[in-house]
Amino acid sequence: MLLTLSSRRTATRSVPVSKRVTTFCAGILAAAILSGCAVQSSSPTANKGEPVSAILSAQMIDGDATYPQAHASSIAETLDGKLVATWFAGVHERHPNVGIYIAHFENGSWQKAVEVANGKQPDGTFQPTWNPVLFQPEVGDLLLFYKVGPNPREWWGMVMRSADGGRTWGTPERLPDGILGPIKNKPIVTNDGSWLSPSSSETMEVWHMHFERSKDQGKTWTKSEMVNRGPGIDAIQPSVLVHADGRMQAVARTKQGALASAWSSDRGITWTPVSAIDLPNPSSGTDAVTLKDGRHLIIYNHSAHRPDTPGKGVRYPLNLAISDDGISWTPILTLEDKPLVSGYAYPAMIQSADGLVHLTYTWDRKRIKHVVVDPAKL
Repeated sequence: MLLTLSSRRTATRSVPVSKRVTTFCAGILAAAILSGCAVQSSSPTANKGEPVSAILSAQMIDGDATYPQAHASSIAETLDGKLVATWFAGVHERHPNVGIYIAHFENGSWQKAVEVANGKQPDGTFQPTWNPVLFQPEVGDLLLFYKVGPNPREWWGMVMRSADGGRTWGTPERLPDGILGPIKNKPIVTNDGSWLSPSSSETMEVWHMHFERSKDQGKTWTKSEMVNRGPGIDAIQPSVLVHADGRMQAVARTKQGALASAWSSDRGITWTPVSAIDLPNPSSGTDAVTLKDGRHLIIYNHSAHRPDTPGKGVRYPLNLAISDDGISWTPILTLEDKPLVSGYAYPAMIQSADGLVHLTYTWDRKRIKHVVVDPAKL
């Protein structure tokens, strides 16, 4: 799915705290989710006293799988309007048996997932796989990017293509040296037709964002300079928003306790130094999208660092926040707030052709959850 710019509403709608949608009832949610049913959230009251729920449904993907852990999902809408999701799963993150899984949404539920890629090497040994990202351009194949390697400092980028919406896949291809592909979140297509892939790199000392561009539908790639860290902000795993004036904004995870962003006025070729925005971050992944109505929506953990884990915090609650300008953000919906050992993490988000927002995220490192939200009610 492409992120394209649409016109803004003629009047900007503010969202007072009194109308924020509240969280799921934890007990009802757990029972319904584990049984594979769709559930709705509790809701505020509309002007005429009618209940309003922005959350339309929620269900686990591959709920009866036998693998112990699942993490780092991505979701896309194919050219024929179908939903497809991916994630990595296996014994645990970094284990060489971890593979890339794909599932399809059919007739109101997610079908059984299948492993489509792993880290098998020419010598017969295996490396861990990481962070798959689905990307569906307006024309052409569905692409599946992922990483292979022992850790995020030494991994390399891979890509696979599917001509039938993810039912079958071509041979995995290694990306050129130095090109990692989208590190966690989906690419966008710029107004000159280029693919812009949000990426980043990590060392033991510092994190940096960068961007990778293809002008020929992924045949060749160029890499930007590392984005200036501004006042010493370690930022990775950006998402790209598109503003009405044509500027792009990359919103990213950091080590510094708050989300951060950088701005580009030349279709993502150069970027301003990184600066913080007004949402907390416990050093956990996020995703963001520019909606068809021009507003910007982000999914993130609304929590801060803990004194017993410097530089990190718990990955709950899981929230949506909304903004008209990318600068002032309003937390608008709590998706999850029940404490879990591994929390709710590494979310992905798209807006489908029918206008609904689809979210996937890791649930306690055990399963991937899919939630559908109506943005007209936010």
